[in-house]
This record gives sequence, C-alpha cells and structure tokens, in this order.
Amino acid sequence: MNIQPVTTADDLRRFIRFPYMLYRGDPNWVPWLKSEQKALFNPRKNAMLSHCEYALFLLCDDNKVIGRIAAFYDKQAISYWNEPIGLFGSYECINDTCASQMLLQTASDWLRAQGMQTMRGPWSFSSQEWGIVVEGFSPPPVILAPYNPPWYATQFADFGLKKAKDLLVFYGDTREGYAIPERFSTFSEMIRQKHGVTVRILDRERLAYDVQCLVRLTNQAIADNWGYYPVGEEEAQEIARSLKRIVDPEMVFIAENEQAEAVGFAMSLPDINQLLKNLNGRLLPLGWFHLLTGMKRITQYRMWGLGIVPSYQGKAIDVLLYLATYEALKKRGARLEINYVLEDNYRMLNALIRLKVKPLRRYRVYEREIS
Repeated sequence: MNIQPVTTADDLRRFIRFPYMLYRGDPNWVPWLKSEQKALFNPRKNAMLSHCEYALFLLCDDNKVIGRIAAFYDKQAISYWNEPIGLFGSYECINDTCASQMLLQTASDWLRAQGMQTMRGPWSFSSQEWGIVVEGFSPPPVILAPYNPPWYATQFADFGLKKAKDLLVFYGDTREGYAIPERFSTFSEMIRQKHGVTVRILDRERLAYDVQCLVRLTNQAIADNWGYYPVGEEEAQEIARSLKRIVDPEMVFIAENEQAEAVGFAMSLPDINQLLKNLNGRLLPLGWFHLLTGMKRITQYRMWGLGIVPSYQGKAIDVLLYLATYEALKKRGARLEINYVLEDNYRMLNALIRLKVKPLRRYRVYEREIS
C-alpha cells in the first residue's frame, strides 16, 4: 500500500470515483451527482476553496484505489475560532486498520506541517456536512447529509481520534400520523399579537435577496454555535444559485416584525436524494428529465436550518415557524427530517421534545491533538 497525493486531473477523477466503487451494492448509499463532486473540488466553482489550503490523497494497493482523504485548513474558520484547528474530510476507506491508519496519519502529518495543532473531522468542502453516522445507518441519508460504513468509527478510535461533538437527527412523518401538538396552534396567535411577528414564505422573484437575508439571519442567530463561522458574500451567492434549482418556496419561512425586518427563519429542502438514488451519479442521458419530472413527487424534506436573531430569542417565535412548517408538510402528506441538532443545543432539544418528534440518527465529529 502507498499514499499518492492528488496532483493531476486523472488523480482527481480517481479520487472522485472511489466512493462509487466502495459503496456499490449498499442499499443505503445515495450516489452523489458526479458533476457536483467535480465542482466541489474546483476552486472556480466552490468559493469555500478560495480561503482554504488543502491537499488530497489517495491510498492505493498496487494501482488500485482503496482509500482517500482530504486535509485542509480554512483561514476564515481559524480567524473566527482563534484556534489552529486543521480539518480532514472526504474520508473513504476499505475495512482495513492498516489502510485507515495510513490515511489518517498522512492527513495529520500534512496538517502539522501547516502549523495546525488539532485535527478535526470529518468536515466537508460544502456547508455543514460534518461528521460520520455512528447510530441510525438506515433509512438512506437526506439531501446534504453524510453517510458511511459502520467501521469508520472504529478506525477513528484506533487512530486516537475522540468525540468532539455529536449531532442529532429527529423526524416527524405525517404519513405515519404525526401531528404537531395542539398547544402550538393555541399559542401562535397570542405570540403574533404580543410581538407583532408574521411569517411569510420565500419570495422566488427575490430569491437572491431572500437568500442573503437567510445568510444574514444565520450569521446572527447561530454565531455562538459550536463549529460555526460566517458565510461570506460569494458563498452566499453560490448557495442562492444552487438552491434556485431545488428550493420549494412554500417550505422556507421568514419571520418578520412590524417594521418588515427579518428576525427568524426555518428552511426545509426537498430531499432530492429520493430522486438521485437510481441515477448512479449521472444526469445524462435521462437524469435531468428524471429530476425535473420527479420534484413534484418528493414526499420527504430536510429542515436544513432554523434560527432566531438574539433580540427575539426566548419569545417563542420558533413556535410560529414550526407551525408554518407543519402545515405545509401536512398539505403535502410528507415526512420531515430535522438534521442536525447539536447535542448541547438545549433550547432546540427542548423544543423538539415539545414537538414530539422521534430520534433517528446520530453523527459524530472527532478531533485529536497533533502538535
């Protein structure tokens, strides 16, 4: 076995293709679109890479790829966290301890050489795709959510990586009879009147403006959350462009005060993984048609984000957002996966207990001192 840095277009092609071989036959894996994966590692198409230094590595047995890993550090994250934390991600490996040790040690050595004192991951080059599944390997993952074989947790532990944070997933399915507790409806009108807050859906005609609004709200609402650092303007524009293709405006809600200032939001994305499952990562020749005609048949959503600006936190504005989301779900006869919630975000966890949604999955982010 030997480690090979990714230095050529052919190396990158092998890097991108490896998961499609590793997961072949796994009923819970949803193949990513290969075009999206190529864009993920292209600095001209992924604004996040403009403030990252990174290296990609392949692990080969003779000339056969048996593993891969990315090692990187994000200059914006380090500046915001004020800690020299390096990241690893894009981790895929066969079930072999020696192979996993070689990959992780390579990433650790590279990060240490860049002056990092901690390695943390798995962490993606796209927004908020963190961790590995450690509980709840089925059903298949929803949009923008990781998936992995069960042996990764053992491989990380064997290398000395320890839990940094767990990320929890819950769900409610109207097809299984889920209904929001009645008190949410009872209190909603009182909350509206007391705080002068109303809820509207996303305005598709002003999508770029509303997405920037959502980014601003996120930057204010979760600024103190573990692992967070601000999204830049260029990345916000990329998010707007990517969401325009899939967003369901009636599943994105913005709470506004009497001055029409946005004070909170809840965004649920249609789970296009339901459509990607059988495309094997290809849009041609019929993939685009399958996606375009299938969007209206999607019966599953992922709550990708919910936040309230600090001045309105503790005023039950989230009740209005949960209620609006539930009413839209009920109209569609759909399932919602709330993915993910930090294990120590007690305010959100208490709200989910009151909502009576069910636990589904647990992701884990790991870290290790390397200085």
